[in-house]
Amino acid sequence: MDQNGTRILSWRVPPFGAVPGNRNASTIRAAGAGCTQTIEAFLRAKGCSHHVLTQLKRTDHGILQNGQWAYTNQPVHAGDAITIHLVETEPSEQILPVPLPLQIVYEDEDILIADKPCDMPVHPSAGNYENTLANAVMYYYTSRNIPFAFRCVTRLDRDTTGLVLIAKNSLSGAILSDMAARRQIHREYLAITEGMLPEAGTIRAPIARQEGSPLMRCIDEVRGERAVTHYRRLCAYTGPYCFSLASIRLETGRTHQIRVHMKSIGHPLPGDFLYNPDSVCALTPRQMLHSHRISFVHPITGKELTFESEMPKDMQLMLCSLNKLCV
Repeated sequence: MDQNGTRILSWRVPPFGAVPGNRNASTIRAAGAGCTQTIEAFLRAKGCSHHVLTQLKRTDHGILQNGQWAYTNQPVHAGDAITIHLVETEPSEQILPVPLPLQIVYEDEDILIADKPCDMPVHPSAGNYENTLANAVMYYYTSRNIPFAFRCVTRLDRDTTGLVLIAKNSLSGAILSDMAARRQIHREYLAITEGMLPEAGTIRAPIARQEGSPLMRCIDEVRGERAVTHYRRLCAYTGPYCFSLASIRLETGRTHQIRVHMKSIGHPLPGDFLYNPDSVCALTPRQMLHSHRISFVHPITGKELTFESEMPKDMQLMLCSLNKLCV
């Protein structure tokens, strides 16, 4: 993405009959030499959604075929160069740019990986207009005079720390959203739970919005959506109270999934005053939950990527305190 908020991508049309292994090479199937494919079909094979195609059609020289402006219904031929110009036409003007701490783990032309701190919502909401990750990211780009729309692919609760994946243009956003729906973005969390957590296990319990609450979720076999959480105990601390450190992997991504699921098996997170208001732990002011690792295939290059975030200091201090108490 350049200073004007434009991302330029170009592909060479492969020989007809080629059937690649991923969307980052074109998918062209032809029964004979006379079979063709349109530019629209070619771009859809690249992951361009209806919204992206509409954006390209409305952009001056949004789609080029061999350097010439082209309609989406034109045929492509082997060897053609198809180029698109993704111009940021709808920046997030409703999100105020605010100079807040922003720790960037990785950035390229298509994605941004941020390490979110505690006590920072991801999106603005009532009472949180200027203290969110979105505000920090908007400031990062507007201070460089780059138009930007905030497209968060993986979300975290306000007091959950760690890695957040953000798309930097409409195409990477469309592809990553589809990947998330297909469960092709793999996330692993570190969590401190109350009690002696079993060595490993899987929680399969549907989650729904709790009636009468705009925020809380609950296990509901009738109304709930499928939710699956895999966990593995890394270590345990036994003393005046018992706590476990767990690695948790999400198969689905429901709101508050880890917090609701761990409570459902009798191992809520200490400091989670929404789902564990009677928490006996005075060692933490928040739920001890950290987005530790994220793995996925890059939406444009097709390269496999994995990023990790170190356990935050407040979790480290709590474990250190527990270790001293349990000696």
